[in-house]
Amino acid sequence: MNMLHFDSVGGASGDMILAALLDLGVDPAWVESELEKLGLGSFRIRTESTTDRGIRGLRLKLDLPESPSPAHDHAHAHKGLTGLLHKIAGHAHPPAQGASDHRGLSDIETILNRSGLPRPVLENSLKVFRRIAEAEARVHATTVDQVHFHEVGALDSIADIVGGNLCLFKLGVDQVSVGPLPIGRGTVTCAHGVLPLPAPATVELLTGFPVTSVDETVETVTPTGAALLTTWNNRAAPPANGSWKKAGHGLGSRAMKDRPNLLRAFLYHETEQSGASDDCLVLECNLDDMTPELVGSLTQRVLEKGALDVFTTPVFMKKQRPGMLVTVLCKSEAREIILDVLFRESTTFGVREHRVARTVLERRFESVQTPYGPIRVKIGIWKGRPVTSSPEYADCLACSEKMNIPVKTVWQAALAALSN
Repeated sequence: MNMLHFDSVGGASGDMILAALLDLGVDPAWVESELEKLGLGSFRIRTESTTDRGIRGLRLKLDLPESPSPAHDHAHAHKGLTGLLHKIAGHAHPPAQGASDHRGLSDIETILNRSGLPRPVLENSLKVFRRIAEAEARVHATTVDQVHFHEVGALDSIADIVGGNLCLFKLGVDQVSVGPLPIGRGTVTCAHGVLPLPAPATVELLTGFPVTSVDETVETVTPTGAALLTTWNNRAAPPANGSWKKAGHGLGSRAMKDRPNLLRAFLYHETEQSGASDDCLVLECNLDDMTPELVGSLTQRVLEKGALDVFTTPVFMKKQRPGMLVTVLCKSEAREIILDVLFRESTTFGVREHRVARTVLERRFESVQTPYGPIRVKIGIWKGRPVTSSPEYADCLACSEKMNIPVKTVWQAALAALSN
Protein backbone atom coordinates (compact mmCIF):
# COMPACT_ATOMS: atom_id res chain seq x y z
CA MET A 1 0.00 0.00 0.00
CA ASN A 2 1.36 3.44 -0.98
CA MET A 3 0.51 6.50 1.10
CA LEU A 4 1.22 10.20 0.64
CA HIS A 5 1.67 12.88 3.26
CA PHE A 6 1.68 16.54 2.25
CA ASP A 7 3.63 18.99 4.38
CA SER A 8 3.26 22.66 3.47
CA VAL A 9 5.64 25.45 4.42
CA GLY A 10 4.66 28.07 1.86
CA GLY A 11 1.21 27.02 0.74
CA ALA A 12 -0.55 24.83 -1.77
CA SER A 13 -1.69 25.50 -5.33
CA GLY A 14 -2.49 23.22 -8.24
CA ASP A 15 0.89 23.74 -9.89
CA MET A 16 2.79 23.20 -6.62
CA ILE A 17 0.93 19.93 -5.98
CA LEU A 18 1.56 18.70 -9.51
CA ALA A 19 5.23 19.70 -9.30
CA ALA A 20 5.71 17.84 -6.00
CA LEU A 21 4.15 14.68 -7.45
CA LEU A 22 6.26 14.88 -10.60
CA ASP A 23 9.31 15.25 -8.35
CA LEU A 24 8.42 11.85 -6.89
CA GLY A 25 9.24 10.32 -10.27
CA VAL A 26 6.13 10.52 -12.45
CA ASP A 27 7.08 11.06 -16.11
CA PRO A 28 5.75 14.44 -17.36
CA ALA A 29 5.50 13.02 -20.90
CA TRP A 30 3.06 10.38 -19.68
CA VAL A 31 0.92 13.03 -17.97
CA GLU A 32 0.94 15.11 -21.16
CA SER A 33 -0.23 12.15 -23.26
CA GLU A 34 -3.06 11.45 -20.82
CA LEU A 35 -4.14 15.10 -20.72
CA GLU A 36 -4.54 15.01 -24.50
CA LYS A 37 -7.42 12.57 -23.93
CA LEU A 38 -9.42 15.56 -22.68
CA GLY A 39 -9.74 16.67 -26.28
CA LEU A 40 -8.67 20.22 -25.45
CA GLY A 41 -5.41 20.10 -27.38
CA SER A 42 -1.79 19.47 -26.46
CA PHE A 43 -0.50 20.39 -23.01
CA ARG A 44 3.22 20.79 -22.45
CA ILE A 45 4.65 20.48 -18.96
CA ARG A 46 7.94 22.25 -18.35
CA THR A 47 9.69 21.81 -15.01
CA GLU A 48 12.63 23.74 -13.65
CA SER A 49 14.81 22.29 -10.92
CA THR A 50 15.71 25.27 -8.78
CA THR A 51 16.05 26.38 -5.17
CA ASP A 52 14.08 28.58 -2.80
CA ARG A 53 15.98 29.67 0.33
CA GLY A 54 18.48 26.91 -0.34
CA ILE A 55 15.94 24.07 -0.75
CA ARG A 56 15.81 22.27 -4.09
CA GLY A 57 12.49 21.61 -5.74
CA LEU A 58 10.57 21.62 -9.02
CA ARG A 59 8.82 24.72 -10.32
CA LEU A 60 6.15 24.03 -12.92
CA LYS A 61 5.21 25.87 -16.09
CA LEU A 62 2.33 24.75 -18.30
CA ASP A 63 2.18 25.54 -22.01
CA LEU A 64 -1.53 25.46 -22.73
CA PRO A 65 -3.33 24.57 -25.95
CA GLU A 66 -4.64 27.64 -27.78
CA SER A 67 -3.31 29.73 -24.93
CA PRO A 68 -4.02 33.45 -25.36
CA SER A 69 -1.10 35.81 -25.70
CA PRO A 70 0.01 37.84 -22.67
CA ALA A 71 -1.47 40.93 -24.31
CA HIS A 72 -4.98 39.51 -23.99
CA ASP A 73 -6.88 40.52 -20.90
CA HIS A 74 -8.48 38.12 -18.42
CA ALA A 75 -11.93 38.32 -20.00
CA HIS A 76 -10.58 37.43 -23.45
CA ALA A 77 -8.81 34.42 -22.05
CA HIS A 78 -12.04 33.09 -20.60
CA LYS A 79 -13.95 33.75 -23.82
CA GLY A 80 -11.44 31.60 -25.69
CA LEU A 81 -11.93 28.81 -23.16
CA THR A 82 -15.70 29.26 -23.26
CA GLY A 83 -15.86 28.66 -26.99
CA LEU A 84 -13.67 25.60 -26.63
CA LEU A 85 -15.79 24.20 -23.81
CA HIS A 86 -18.94 24.75 -25.86
CA LYS A 87 -17.36 22.89 -28.74
CA ILE A 88 -16.34 19.95 -26.56
CA ALA A 89 -19.71 19.90 -24.78
CA GLY A 90 -21.45 19.48 -28.10
CA HIS A 91 -22.89 22.97 -28.58
CA ALA A 92 -23.12 24.08 -32.19
CA HIS A 93 -21.87 27.61 -31.52
CA PRO A 94 -20.16 29.56 -28.73
CA PRO A 95 -22.42 31.74 -26.60
CA ALA A 96 -23.54 35.01 -28.09
CA GLN A 97 -21.93 38.29 -27.14
CA GLY A 98 -23.06 39.26 -23.68
CA ALA A 99 -23.77 35.69 -22.60
CA SER A 100 -21.89 34.07 -19.72
CA ASP A 101 -18.12 33.95 -20.26
CA HIS A 102 -17.75 30.96 -17.95
CA ARG A 103 -18.83 27.34 -17.99
CA GLY A 104 -20.59 25.31 -15.38
CA LEU A 105 -19.97 21.95 -13.75
CA SER A 106 -21.92 20.06 -16.42
CA ASP A 107 -19.51 21.30 -19.13
CA ILE A 108 -16.49 20.11 -17.13
CA GLU A 109 -18.19 16.78 -16.46
CA THR A 110 -18.89 16.34 -20.19
CA ILE A 111 -15.22 16.88 -21.03
CA LEU A 112 -14.08 14.39 -18.40
CA ASN A 113 -16.68 11.73 -19.15
CA ARG A 114 -15.73 11.74 -22.84
CA SER A 115 -12.00 11.59 -22.16
CA GLY A 116 -11.31 7.89 -21.71
CA LEU A 117 -9.09 8.60 -18.69
CA PRO A 118 -8.48 5.75 -16.20
CA ARG A 119 -11.57 5.29 -14.04
CA PRO A 120 -9.93 6.32 -10.70
CA VAL A 121 -8.55 9.48 -12.34
CA LEU A 122 -11.93 10.34 -13.80
CA GLU A 123 -13.81 9.76 -10.55
CA ASN A 124 -11.36 11.71 -8.39
CA SER A 125 -11.23 14.62 -10.83
CA LEU A 126 -15.02 14.83 -10.86
CA LYS A 127 -15.03 14.84 -7.06
CA VAL A 128 -12.61 17.77 -6.97
CA PHE A 129 -14.63 19.86 -9.42
CA ARG A 130 -17.84 19.06 -7.57
CA ARG A 131 -16.30 20.13 -4.25
CA ILE A 132 -15.30 23.44 -5.84
CA ALA A 133 -18.79 23.89 -7.26
CA GLU A 134 -20.36 23.18 -3.87
CA ALA A 135 -18.03 25.68 -2.18
CA GLU A 136 -18.77 28.37 -4.80
CA ALA A 137 -22.50 27.71 -4.42
CA ARG A 138 -22.31 28.34 -0.67
CA VAL A 139 -20.22 31.48 -1.17
CA HIS A 140 -22.61 32.99 -3.71
CA ALA A 141 -25.85 31.68 -2.15
CA THR A 142 -26.81 29.72 -5.26
CA THR A 143 -27.01 26.11 -6.44
CA VAL A 144 -24.32 23.85 -7.84
CA ASP A 145 -26.00 23.82 -11.25
CA GLN A 146 -25.91 27.62 -11.42
CA VAL A 147 -22.24 27.95 -10.49
CA HIS A 148 -19.96 29.22 -13.26
CA PHE A 149 -16.29 28.38 -12.95
CA HIS A 150 -13.92 31.33 -13.20
CA GLU A 151 -10.17 30.91 -12.62
CA VAL A 152 -10.61 27.26 -11.68
CA GLY A 153 -12.31 26.56 -14.99
CA ALA A 154 -9.30 27.77 -16.99
CA LEU A 155 -7.15 25.30 -18.88
CA ASP A 156 -4.27 25.44 -16.43
CA SER A 157 -6.54 24.54 -13.50
CA ILE A 158 -8.12 21.69 -15.48
CA ALA A 159 -4.60 20.44 -16.18
CA ASP A 160 -3.58 20.81 -12.51
CA ILE A 161 -6.61 18.90 -11.21
CA VAL A 162 -6.56 16.11 -13.77
CA GLY A 163 -2.75 16.01 -13.80
CA GLY A 164 -2.60 15.67 -10.02
CA ASN A 165 -5.05 12.77 -10.07
CA LEU A 166 -3.07 11.15 -12.88
CA CYS A 167 0.06 11.28 -10.70
CA LEU A 168 -1.79 9.75 -7.75
CA PHE A 169 -2.93 6.94 -10.04
CA LYS A 170 0.57 6.40 -11.45
CA LEU A 171 2.15 6.30 -7.98
CA GLY A 172 -0.42 3.75 -6.81
CA VAL A 173 -1.44 5.91 -3.85
CA ASP A 174 -4.27 4.53 -1.72
CA GLN A 175 -4.27 6.94 1.22
CA VAL A 176 -3.38 10.61 1.68
CA SER A 177 -2.83 12.71 4.79
CA VAL A 178 -2.32 16.46 4.84
CA GLY A 179 -0.65 18.55 7.53
CA PRO A 180 -1.91 22.01 8.60
CA LEU A 181 -1.92 24.48 5.71
CA PRO A 182 -0.38 27.98 6.10
CA ILE A 183 -2.87 30.79 5.52
CA GLY A 184 -1.78 34.32 4.57
CA ARG A 185 -3.68 37.60 4.72
CA GLY A 186 -4.46 40.53 2.46
CA THR A 187 -6.50 40.64 -0.74
CA VAL A 188 -6.56 38.99 -4.16
CA THR A 189 -7.99 40.25 -7.45
CA CYS A 190 -10.12 37.80 -9.44
CA ALA A 191 -13.20 37.68 -11.66
CA HIS A 192 -15.39 39.01 -8.82
CA GLY A 193 -13.05 41.94 -8.11
CA VAL A 194 -10.95 42.42 -4.98
CA LEU A 195 -11.57 39.68 -2.41
CA PRO A 196 -10.04 39.03 1.03
CA LEU A 197 -7.53 36.32 1.70
CA PRO A 198 -8.00 33.49 2.07
CA ALA A 199 -10.42 33.62 -0.86
CA PRO A 200 -14.05 32.86 0.08
CA ALA A 201 -14.06 29.58 -1.85
CA THR A 202 -10.85 28.54 -0.10
CA VAL A 203 -12.44 29.32 3.27
CA GLU A 204 -15.36 27.05 2.42
CA LEU A 205 -13.11 24.25 1.22
CA LEU A 206 -10.88 24.41 4.32
CA THR A 207 -13.68 24.69 6.89
CA GLY A 208 -12.89 22.16 9.63
CA PHE A 209 -9.44 21.49 8.19
CA PRO A 210 -6.26 22.23 10.23
CA VAL A 211 -4.66 25.55 9.23
CA THR A 212 -2.03 27.88 10.66
CA SER A 213 -1.76 31.66 10.20
CA VAL A 214 1.45 33.05 8.66
CA ASP A 215 2.67 36.61 8.20
CA GLU A 216 2.46 36.59 4.40
CA THR A 217 0.39 39.01 2.29
CA VAL A 218 -0.06 36.63 -0.66
CA GLU A 219 -2.53 33.89 -1.52
CA THR A 220 -0.81 30.90 0.03
CA VAL A 221 -3.57 28.34 -0.60
CA THR A 222 -5.62 28.57 -3.79
CA PRO A 223 -9.09 27.07 -4.30
CA THR A 224 -7.60 24.48 -6.64
CA GLY A 225 -4.97 23.48 -4.08
CA ALA A 226 -7.52 23.38 -1.26
CA ALA A 227 -9.94 21.31 -3.32
CA LEU A 228 -7.32 18.75 -4.34
CA LEU A 229 -5.88 18.23 -0.86
CA THR A 230 -9.18 18.15 1.03
CA THR A 231 -10.69 15.75 -1.52
CA TRP A 232 -7.71 13.40 -1.33
CA ASN A 233 -7.29 13.58 2.44
CA ASN A 234 -8.56 10.27 3.86
CA ARG A 235 -6.38 9.63 6.90
CA ALA A 236 -5.42 11.75 9.90
CA ALA A 237 -1.65 11.32 9.83
CA PRO A 238 1.19 9.40 8.21
CA PRO A 239 1.67 5.82 9.44
CA ALA A 240 2.87 5.57 13.02
CA ASN A 241 6.52 4.50 13.18
CA GLY A 242 6.59 4.54 9.38
CA SER A 243 9.27 5.71 6.97
CA TRP A 244 9.03 7.28 3.56
CA LYS A 245 10.83 5.99 0.50
CA LYS A 246 10.93 9.30 -1.35
CA ALA A 247 10.06 12.98 -0.94
CA GLY A 248 8.96 15.35 -3.69
CA HIS A 249 9.32 19.15 -3.52
CA GLY A 250 7.01 21.54 -5.37
CA LEU A 251 7.92 25.23 -5.48
CA GLY A 252 5.53 28.13 -6.02
CA SER A 253 6.28 31.11 -8.23
CA ARG A 254 5.85 33.87 -5.65
CA ALA A 255 8.63 34.91 -3.28
CA MET A 256 7.72 34.93 0.40
CA LYS A 257 9.04 37.15 3.15
CA ASP A 258 10.55 34.65 5.54
CA ARG A 259 9.96 31.13 4.23
CA PRO A 260 10.38 29.03 1.10
CA ASN A 261 7.28 28.77 -1.07
CA LEU A 262 7.45 25.01 -0.73
CA LEU A 263 5.09 22.05 -0.62
CA ARG A 264 6.55 18.63 0.21
CA ALA A 265 5.00 15.26 -0.65
CA PHE A 266 6.28 12.20 1.26
CA LEU A 267 5.64 8.81 -0.33
CA TYR A 268 5.27 5.96 2.17
CA HIS A 269 5.02 2.28 1.41
CA GLU A 270 3.38 -0.21 3.76
CA THR A 271 3.96 -3.90 3.09
CA GLU A 272 1.11 -6.38 3.07
CA GLN A 273 2.59 -8.08 6.12
CA SER A 274 2.34 -5.09 8.40
CA GLY A 275 -0.70 -4.31 10.54
CA ALA A 276 -3.66 -2.43 9.18
CA SER A 277 -3.81 1.31 9.86
CA ASP A 278 -6.83 3.47 10.45
CA ASP A 279 -7.70 6.88 11.84
CA CYS A 280 -9.56 7.50 15.07
CA LEU A 281 -10.57 10.27 17.43
CA VAL A 282 -9.53 10.59 21.05
CA LEU A 283 -12.13 12.32 23.22
CA GLU A 284 -11.20 13.07 26.81
CA CYS A 285 -12.38 15.04 29.84
CA ASN A 286 -11.40 15.51 33.48
CA LEU A 287 -13.87 14.68 36.26
CA ASP A 288 -13.53 15.50 39.95
CA ASP A 289 -17.14 15.57 41.16
CA MET A 290 -18.53 12.17 40.20
CA THR A 291 -18.68 9.02 42.28
CA PRO A 292 -16.79 5.99 40.94
CA GLU A 293 -20.06 4.13 40.37
CA LEU A 294 -21.30 6.84 38.02
CA VAL A 295 -17.98 6.87 36.17
CA GLY A 296 -18.32 3.10 35.75
CA SER A 297 -21.79 3.60 34.31
CA LEU A 298 -20.44 6.30 31.97
CA THR A 299 -17.72 4.04 30.57
CA GLN A 300 -20.19 1.23 29.98
CA ARG A 301 -22.61 3.54 28.18
CA VAL A 302 -19.83 4.92 25.97
CA LEU A 303 -18.87 1.39 24.92
CA GLU A 304 -22.50 0.57 24.16
CA LYS A 305 -22.63 3.60 21.83
CA GLY A 306 -19.76 2.39 19.65
CA ALA A 307 -16.51 3.44 21.34
CA LEU A 308 -13.51 1.34 20.37
CA ASP A 309 -12.02 1.69 23.85
CA VAL A 310 -12.48 3.71 27.01
CA PHE A 311 -10.32 3.95 30.11
CA THR A 312 -9.86 6.14 33.17
CA THR A 313 -6.63 7.47 34.65
CA PRO A 314 -6.22 8.93 38.17
CA VAL A 315 -5.08 12.57 37.95
CA PHE A 316 -4.49 15.50 40.27
CA MET A 317 -6.27 18.67 39.23
CA LYS A 318 -6.23 22.28 40.43
CA LYS A 319 -5.29 22.67 44.10
CA GLN A 320 -4.30 18.99 44.00
CA ARG A 321 -7.90 17.81 43.91
CA PRO A 322 -7.96 14.11 43.00
CA GLY A 323 -9.87 13.40 39.81
CA MET A 324 -10.17 11.05 36.86
CA LEU A 325 -9.23 11.49 33.23
CA VAL A 326 -11.75 9.73 30.99
CA THR A 327 -10.29 8.83 27.58
CA VAL A 328 -12.43 7.49 24.73
CA LEU A 329 -11.16 6.11 21.42
CA CYS A 330 -13.74 6.09 18.63
CA LYS A 331 -14.26 6.38 14.89
CA SER A 332 -14.94 9.83 13.46
CA GLU A 333 -18.50 8.88 12.53
CA ALA A 334 -19.26 8.09 16.20
CA ARG A 335 -18.09 11.50 17.43
CA GLU A 336 -21.49 13.15 17.89
CA ILE A 337 -22.99 10.11 19.64
CA ILE A 338 -20.05 9.81 22.05
CA LEU A 339 -20.07 13.55 22.80
CA ASP A 340 -23.78 13.32 23.59
CA VAL A 341 -23.11 10.53 26.09
CA LEU A 342 -20.20 12.37 27.74
CA PHE A 343 -22.19 15.57 28.23
CA ARG A 344 -25.41 13.86 29.32
CA GLU A 345 -23.93 11.17 31.56
CA SER A 346 -21.06 13.09 33.19
CA THR A 347 -20.52 16.42 34.93
CA THR A 348 -17.89 17.72 32.52
CA PHE A 349 -18.17 21.21 31.00
CA GLY A 350 -15.88 20.43 28.05
CA VAL A 351 -14.38 17.61 26.01
CA ARG A 352 -10.98 17.76 24.30
CA GLU A 353 -10.40 15.91 21.07
CA HIS A 354 -7.62 15.11 18.65
CA ARG A 355 -7.06 12.72 15.79
CA VAL A 356 -4.72 9.77 16.06
CA ALA A 357 -3.52 7.02 13.74
CA ARG A 358 -3.40 3.49 15.07
CA THR A 359 -1.97 0.23 13.76
CA VAL A 360 -3.97 -2.90 14.53
CA LEU A 361 -3.03 -6.54 14.14
CA GLU A 362 -4.71 -8.73 11.61
CA ARG A 363 -6.83 -11.14 13.62
CA ARG A 364 -8.68 -14.41 13.37
CA PHE A 365 -10.75 -16.55 15.75
CA GLU A 366 -10.30 -20.23 16.52
CA SER A 367 -12.51 -22.43 18.64
CA VAL A 368 -10.63 -24.78 20.98
CA GLN A 369 -11.98 -27.69 23.00
CA THR A 370 -11.36 -27.63 26.76
CA PRO A 371 -12.55 -30.00 29.51
CA TYR A 372 -15.17 -27.35 30.29
CA GLY A 373 -16.51 -26.81 26.78
CA PRO A 374 -15.55 -24.97 23.58
CA ILE A 375 -13.88 -21.56 23.93
CA ARG A 376 -13.22 -19.01 21.19
CA VAL A 377 -9.68 -17.62 21.10
CA LYS A 378 -8.69 -14.40 19.31
CA ILE A 379 -5.30 -14.62 17.57
CA GLY A 380 -3.29 -11.57 16.50
CA ILE A 381 -1.18 -11.79 13.31
CA TRP A 382 1.91 -9.63 12.69
CA LYS A 383 3.92 -9.96 9.46
CA GLY A 384 2.17 -13.21 8.63
CA ARG A 385 2.77 -14.92 11.98
CA PRO A 386 0.70 -15.26 15.18
CA VAL A 387 2.20 -13.09 17.92
CA THR A 388 -0.51 -13.02 20.59
CA SER A 389 -3.70 -14.80 21.59
CA SER A 390 -6.52 -14.14 24.01
CA PRO A 391 -9.45 -16.39 25.02
CA GLU A 392 -12.82 -14.65 24.78
CA TYR A 393 -13.77 -13.56 28.28
CA ALA A 394 -17.51 -14.03 27.75
CA ASP A 395 -16.99 -17.68 26.76
CA CYS A 396 -14.72 -18.30 29.76
CA LEU A 397 -17.19 -16.66 32.14
CA ALA A 398 -20.12 -18.69 30.82
CA CYS A 399 -18.19 -21.96 31.25
CA SER A 400 -16.98 -21.03 34.73
CA GLU A 401 -20.51 -20.29 35.91
CA LYS A 402 -21.86 -23.47 34.37
CA MET A 403 -19.12 -25.65 35.88
CA ASN A 404 -18.78 -23.62 39.11
CA ILE A 405 -15.03 -23.15 38.68
CA PRO A 406 -12.78 -20.06 38.58
CA VAL A 407 -12.69 -18.10 35.31
CA LYS A 408 -8.89 -18.26 35.26
CA THR A 409 -9.05 -22.05 35.20
CA VAL A 410 -11.07 -21.98 31.98
CA TRP A 411 -8.80 -19.26 30.59
CA GLN A 412 -5.66 -21.30 31.18
CA ALA A 413 -7.27 -24.41 29.74
CA ALA A 414 -8.15 -22.53 26.53
CA LEU A 415 -4.57 -21.31 26.09
CA ALA A 416 -3.23 -24.82 26.74
CA ALA A 417 -5.62 -26.26 24.16
CA LEU A 418 -4.50 -23.69 21.60
CA SER A 419 -0.82 -24.60 22.00
CA ASN A 420 -1.44 -28.34 21.56
